[in-house]
Amino acid sequence: MSSRNLRRALRVTGGFSAALLACTAVGFGVVDQAAPLEGSHPSAVAVLFFASVVAVLISALTRRMHFEAPSARAQRVSRWMRLAPTFADLEVAFALSAATYALLSVTGGLNSDLYPLLYAVVAFSATFQTRLAAGLTVAAVIALELSLLWRTGSTGVTPAVYHLVFMTGAVAVHALFLRGLIAVNRRDHDMRVHTEVEKQQESARDYRLISVALGAESRAPRSRRKEEQILQAGSVATISSSIYHSLSLLHQALEARSCVLLWRGTSDSELKIKEVVSNCDAITEEPIVALSGVLKAVARDGKPLIMQNCKPGQISYYEGAFDAGAFMGIPVIQGKHLRGILCLDREKSFSEKERELAERGAQQVLVAIRSEQVFNTVEKAKYEHERFYNASALLCRALTMEQVQDTAFDAAAAIVDYDIAILTLHDADQGKHRVTSVRAKDGSSIVIDAAKLQGLEFRDNAGLASMVVKNKHYLPTGGAPRDTNTPVFTNKLRFQCESLLVLPLLSADEAIGTLTLASHRRGQFRKDVREMLGVISNQVAVSLQNALMYKRMETMATTDGLTGLTNHRSFQERFADLVERSQRHGHQAAMLLCDVDHFKNVNDTYGHPVGDEVLRRVAGVLQEATRKIDIPARYGGEEFAVVLEATDLEGALGLAERIREDVGAMVLDSDKGTFSIKMSIGVASFPADGAEPAELIEHADMSLYHAKENGRNQVVCYRDFLAARKARKAS
Repeated sequence: MSSRNLRRALRVTGGFSAALLACTAVGFGVVDQAAPLEGSHPSAVAVLFFASVVAVLISALTRRMHFEAPSARAQRVSRWMRLAPTFADLEVAFALSAATYALLSVTGGLNSDLYPLLYAVVAFSATFQTRLAAGLTVAAVIALELSLLWRTGSTGVTPAVYHLVFMTGAVAVHALFLRGLIAVNRRDHDMRVHTEVEKQQESARDYRLISVALGAESRAPRSRRKEEQILQAGSVATISSSIYHSLSLLHQALEARSCVLLWRGTSDSELKIKEVVSNCDAITEEPIVALSGVLKAVARDGKPLIMQNCKPGQISYYEGAFDAGAFMGIPVIQGKHLRGILCLDREKSFSEKERELAERGAQQVLVAIRSEQVFNTVEKAKYEHERFYNASALLCRALTMEQVQDTAFDAAAAIVDYDIAILTLHDADQGKHRVTSVRAKDGSSIVIDAAKLQGLEFRDNAGLASMVVKNKHYLPTGGAPRDTNTPVFTNKLRFQCESLLVLPLLSADEAIGTLTLASHRRGQFRKDVREMLGVISNQVAVSLQNALMYKRMETMATTDGLTGLTNHRSFQERFADLVERSQRHGHQAAMLLCDVDHFKNVNDTYGHPVGDEVLRRVAGVLQEATRKIDIPARYGGEEFAVVLEATDLEGALGLAERIREDVGAMVLDSDKGTFSIKMSIGVASFPADGAEPAELIEHADMSLYHAKENGRNQVVCYRDFLAARKARKAS
């Protein structure tokens, strides 16, 4: 056995040997004298052996808990590595047996009160250990039991029979019931896993056809990073499988001892072991080997090399001074660059015909890699264009400013991973920029504090955003900040990032704002990414313009052009919704109808422009006096309506009185001097004065009419109107 194999054997079987030795020592009664006896002290040697047995158990359990099976490559090249899991289980089995009987020996032997512990040990072994380990545990227990009977000089068979019956029962119960249940569940689980794996493999084989036949909407949504990880994992698995089968065929066809693919890493003096097919245990377990000896010659010349008799130690993928015999190295060259070396060795020499076969094998390795590279590139491009198309479609459907901003961030995220994205709008007349929306992902604080960007306003300056708007071209040119001191928005806010891109939002050849993307990862904004983001930013600009136009049109459709209040049609719709909501939740509400007293005289005396200004000033009073949940509206002519949500009659009367006083306190200017106006207000409350919008409006109108008929410049509620009418009828 070589020194390398000896080291492997010792590493794999060392713990097992210690556990077996502990079992043997316990069987021969070495620890018996560790028990305190009457009139004597326990033997120091026995105590030491007992402590050693406990230490062996602790070591075995610890090693098993932290055990990691050798890699598939290591197991392929060494039978000792293949046996490592088995010896790890056996170590635990013998250590448990030794420790259990050592404890029984020092606590009374056959009469120990801790004997049930023995049944727990065999039950545990029968349930959780492999069949081999469980069988050896039971065998070790039986042997140690017989040894204990022999050492204690017991002549009766009753204790032994009892113990064996109980042990057999414990093993049977767990093996037949619990282990059987576990086996059934495991078999069902394995069957389901096998079925799913077959489905996935079938899908993987059909993936190219599926991805072409079906659109992006047919696949589950995934982030760009997740998509790239899946593509890379699939490509690596496909390449590894193809290379392994190619090497296996070469290994068999050329009757080689070892067939190894070495790949060039980051260092020019090292090679990575990518795949191995070998019958030899001497291949190194290290993933990287030195570029030396015959390997260095192949890498230097870039030509196939055959050596019929290699000197020991010339091939660095073998450990020590291994005599490899004949060696053949085939350079794997892609374009003009050396990517790796395909190595074969055996005892007999290689022929030129075999060299040609090995060269074709090396070419096959390159073909597998190139195929996956092309497929990966195509899939990435298709993924990007699918997201690009979806982003464009989403932007075309966005109507409101909020929808456009959210869609812009989604569209950018579909093309590239970023930590933070910021949209700004530019007011060319005032020379100001304003941050309108920010999307910050988890961990973006390392780039910039997003809270400091919310609502930020800044004037035209030397920052990147201002320069982008001025030049109508994205910055920085390479998608990465050249100087961290260069401000993006203002000098007070600094971005700490490796990738940065500020894109202009161009509409009709005018920059209306910017889209800024930043990431702490380097190289995020490649040329192709910048081009797609440039198109997206232009679409964002058009969509923003459309959203602004939509907002203006919506405002025109729902707002009175003179006063800026809700118009009559929109008021009726909102009033009906408010009444329905109040009915559903049991809330009170109130309706105010307001009329400017003698407004016709204002128009006749001061002119219609002044009359319009009066209406605007009154509308301003109503807007200032009401809450956001209330509905102030121009009802028609000089009449205004106010609907108060969740307000009782007393609250409505108080607000109406304040509105009347504020309107009366206004002083208006005209060519004919200053003047003031007065206002009459009618109030109706829900549900006391009506349960329907039309009924409330009618009763508020009656109250307003009563106020104007009885002196104007006053507030009258429907309750007071009814009382006055009743009094009038009574008189």
